[in-house]
Amino acid sequence: MGSTTRGVALNSTLIVVAQSTQAIAVGAIALFLPLIRSELDLSFSQAGLLAAVATLSYAFMQIPAGLITDRVSPKLIFAIGILGANALAIAFALSTDFGWMLATQAIGGIFRAFMFIPGMILIARHFTEARRATALGLFVAGGFSSNIVVNLAGPLLVDPLGWRGVIILSSVLGLAVLVAFWFLGDDGPPREVPKSAPTRWVWSTAAWWLLGVIQFARLWIVSGFTFWLPAFLIEDRGFAIGAAGIVVAVSSAITAPANIGGGILSDRLKRPLLVIAVSLGAMTLLLAVLGEVSSIPIMLAIIALLAVFIQLYFGPLFAVPARIFGQGVAGLSSGFGNFCANLGGFASALLLGVLRDATGSFTVGFLALAGMALVGFAAVVALWRTGSARDHRLTS
Repeated sequence: MGSTTRGVALNSTLIVVAQSTQAIAVGAIALFLPLIRSELDLSFSQAGLLAAVATLSYAFMQIPAGLITDRVSPKLIFAIGILGANALAIAFALSTDFGWMLATQAIGGIFRAFMFIPGMILIARHFTEARRATALGLFVAGGFSSNIVVNLAGPLLVDPLGWRGVIILSSVLGLAVLVAFWFLGDDGPPREVPKSAPTRWVWSTAAWWLLGVIQFARLWIVSGFTFWLPAFLIEDRGFAIGAAGIVVAVSSAITAPANIGGGILSDRLKRPLLVIAVSLGAMTLLLAVLGEVSSIPIMLAIIALLAVFIQLYFGPLFAVPARIFGQGVAGLSSGFGNFCANLGGFASALLLGVLRDATGSFTVGFLALAGMALVGFAAVVALWRTGSARDHRLTS
């Protein structure tokens, strides 16, 4: 383990902090969605489009971003992503027209794709193969850590700055982090696999497509739950925006260490599919009852448990393809997996808004999330039964 010039700690910190900057703007939009809806007179379906359109463009750029990262400096692509994502967030905050907001979200999703795959490749390069799931869990934990900041500080800053000012401030800070990353970070140790490694064979394997289904289910749950949680608390349960922010912040505070812990647990047990299956099974049950619970303490306990499981299996899930298919297609496998994931994220972000308009509550939407968690669990069982999973000792 080691960086080419400046060490694991510095590079990992810069990558995680830089990646987390775009999550601040995304979290701010979710937190301030009731204010945005009121100011622009939007329906829940239209509000869902603000998340869905960015997720869709983000999804379609995953494979191209993965292929580019296999051939070009990940540091360069990552930096371009940071610049574009934060600049587009500022443009979103300065917009007063719904159509222009949708356009900035769609273009911003493209640049966010340039952050995700290159960032994962970068941070993985600074860890040994045996600690890959730990590295990937650490990478995503930064996004949840920034969610804590925006949900605690956002309600305090929204009065003096407004929701637009909060997003602009966070994005300007993101651009400052970009400068530090560019001058202090590096590309990490070079890979030992040829860049021209063949890729066509992976598309004919059952494991490739089953992993795509699991990824689809993963972000279907994450996007639907995290984007609409503040609105659920405010609109359905009568929370004030400050109280909702505290709940979301605590949820993120639980998720961030759970994310890292899931990677460590998977690396120690050497059974990533077990971690994935337990997480999806637990979420199936928790999401199925969330909308029906009337007791606030029980509801908060369920949200806390969901925060544990919702990203516990992120590191293990992204580590599995590298163990099955090898490092020669690391960018492609990550890109394909996240493409499938973001198709799920696009569908759920939009669907929950439509269902809220149609039914007057988020209960049916949460049942839809539970159903997809069950589909993901079934795909894990099917993957466990494939020869590729057993041959690579993913289950025992």
